[in-house]
Amino acid sequence: MPVWSRRTFLTTTSAAAAAAAAVLALAPQAQAATAEGTDADSDSAEFETLRRRWLDLQLGSGYDAAAEPYASRLAETGTLARGFRAAMAPTATTLWPGVPFDPPAGITQSYGRLWTMTQAYVQEGTGSTGDPALLADVLRGLDHLSERVYRSGAPRYGNWWEWQIGSPRILMDIVAALHPLLGAERIAAACAAVDHFVPDVTLGSYTGTSTGANRVDLCRSVALRGVLGASPAKIALARDALSPVFPYVTKGDGLYADGSFVQHTWVAYSGTYGQVMLDGLGRLFTLLAGSSWAVIDPNRQIILDSVERAYAPFLYDGLMMDSVNGRAISRGYLKGDERQIMRSDHFHGQGLIAAIAVLAGGASPAERDRWHARVKGWIERDTVTPILEARQFGVADLARLRAIADGPAPAAPEPTGHRLFAAMDRAVHRRPGWAANISMASERITHYECGNGENPRGWHTGSGMLSWWTKGQGGQYTDWFWPTVDPYRLPGTTVSTKRLADRAGGEWGAPRPAVKWVGGVTDGEFAAVGQHLKGLGSTLEARKSWFCAADTVICLGAGITAKDGVPVETIVDNRCLGEGGTAALTTGDGWAHLAGHGGWVFPRPGGAGPDGAADLRTLREDRTGAWSDINTTSSTERRTRRYQTLWFDHGTDPADASYAYLLMPGAGVRTLAARAADPGWLRILANRAELQAVRVPSLGLTAANYWRAGTVDRLTASAPASVLLRRTGTTATLRTAEPMRSGQPYELRWDRPVRAVLARDASVEVLAAGTGGLRLRITPGTAGAGHRCDVLM
Repeated sequence: MPVWSRRTFLTTTSAAAAAAAAVLALAPQAQAATAEGTDADSDSAEFETLRRRWLDLQLGSGYDAAAEPYASRLAETGTLARGFRAAMAPTATTLWPGVPFDPPAGITQSYGRLWTMTQAYVQEGTGSTGDPALLADVLRGLDHLSERVYRSGAPRYGNWWEWQIGSPRILMDIVAALHPLLGAERIAAACAAVDHFVPDVTLGSYTGTSTGANRVDLCRSVALRGVLGASPAKIALARDALSPVFPYVTKGDGLYADGSFVQHTWVAYSGTYGQVMLDGLGRLFTLLAGSSWAVIDPNRQIILDSVERAYAPFLYDGLMMDSVNGRAISRGYLKGDERQIMRSDHFHGQGLIAAIAVLAGGASPAERDRWHARVKGWIERDTVTPILEARQFGVADLARLRAIADGPAPAAPEPTGHRLFAAMDRAVHRRPGWAANISMASERITHYECGNGENPRGWHTGSGMLSWWTKGQGGQYTDWFWPTVDPYRLPGTTVSTKRLADRAGGEWGAPRPAVKWVGGVTDGEFAAVGQHLKGLGSTLEARKSWFCAADTVICLGAGITAKDGVPVETIVDNRCLGEGGTAALTTGDGWAHLAGHGGWVFPRPGGAGPDGAADLRTLREDRTGAWSDINTTSSTERRTRRYQTLWFDHGTDPADASYAYLLMPGAGVRTLAARAADPGWLRILANRAELQAVRVPSLGLTAANYWRAGTVDRLTASAPASVLLRRTGTTATLRTAEPMRSGQPYELRWDRPVRAVLARDASVEVLAAGTGGLRLRITPGTAGAGHRCDVLM
């Protein structure tokens, strides 16, 4: 159990003793040790142990309050708290001016301010430690909220989240910190409010809003209510209600066997909602460990495994790739955020890194060592917003992360390899010095999510957006990218330029496109990924393929059609150069280079010469925007950023357009020119609406996306499929998948003599193998998984 520190709760200090005396004068009932109506036979010592353990998680211990960064963070908390106290002016509909209880976000925000005041009171170094007047105003605020809005029997209105998750989470933290000073009536009132707004039935069935990350948040409040109200039944209810979160799912919200995490039924959400779930589970596992209510469900191991399977692949140098951050990409600087914290990809990544640090406390020694090495590496490499200075963290998270940074584990480098997340239409390709991320949409995953005034122009984030990072470019999508980028020109996308309304498709985003073929196959190093694209709010259709190789992503598009009377474009890239950026764009014979970023090669479709850039268009422009343009809860401040855009114009109403280019992150001019001048490096075998395929002889790689049955390079698929062939010496490995997920068996034939089948998956049946070639029958299942067969040639 964590060591309890006087830095966490100051009831033993003279200042806190004086504050306690003041509270007793204000509320005689404070002499009661527990709330009325609690279980009389409960072991109060165990409840007190759990309460203190929770505060250790929330407020921290073992740090020097006079040392940085803790001293400045604690001082800032005190400054904010004193400002809140001075501005508090209770009315029938508010606790602070400008923070109304309707909509209910004002209730959660009010509890948030009271929590800041509480922290200033109980923590050292805030300048208000143990201040009885500050405590009196915290209690006054709690009483006002309880009387006016957040109480047993009060009606619920507006956003359910504020009542069941946002407000009770903070309220329970406040009660935990001030428990000895509140008195029985206040504790009982707080517990009764949670019982009212989060009744037991909320955790009874795993449906609706009580799934995934939301379920964990609900359990968190109920578990704390049980601890603070000395109710074993409530703690047991919360613990048992976690179990449905653990197993892999095959549809809807939760973790999938391939590492995908989905929330809101069809949104890729490993970032924000995934972070909430991982953080909440880490805290609850730690809280209940060794107690009468320890989480012993063996399926909890799935959560521990998810750190490396589901979350780490999307973390790069401290950032969380935006393709899995949902509508949170639009938040930036929130209105009313006194700390003015940028909610960017690094903000989301650092939140997840802190969650991993919490969860590590309940992991095995081997897991903990691996995770600490990863965390230490992210800490060292995040130079955009240094993690140990991140202003989103309180001293507890900073202390945990500092301990890891100073620990003996060596820092782990970013891994290389490819991960395909078929269940949420995402792919991550990692190579030495860079990483790329592909974002798609299908009948399973929506184009984008908006809602509650957030992300109304995220229309094309699922239209094949290809994001990428290199050393020194970790802030590419951080610095005001989303409010200033042209939303019709997101990198890698193929789009109709037909104008769309904000929140196109409805308040919570577009309906899912009616396409099945989205996914691909990977061997863990290289990959063939494809998307049958149907445009949002347009007649656009296209087949897009990404063949991910050693130093490049080979990008093909074919069958591009539309009948909307407007031009259709493929955005080769759209790089943010910052404020007034001067990075030089240099173009050559079949290539283009952007200084400090990397470049692109444009092969002739037939592979005969380096003039594939003939139709490339470029634009350097300054664009101005405010976060409030894409999020009603965010800042109205306007800033300007410079962009370098490269694109292909397919014309108005194309009938069968195509494109081909190579993305080469970090590549220099000489490398790009050499690649463009080498006709033997890449062979584009097919780039048609029914088939896209490439061969890279130097890598022994052949990759193909069959949009329908067909043959290319002596490889025949009897049904739509994705195929990856790797040859090394006298052996070859065939991998294939059925992205349409019909589950229907199909055949794969390779018309090349083979001497023997060395190994195969159980789903692969060998129909023939010999001088006449190889013939396989694959029974694919419905999860889009890959299937393998190794042969001796």
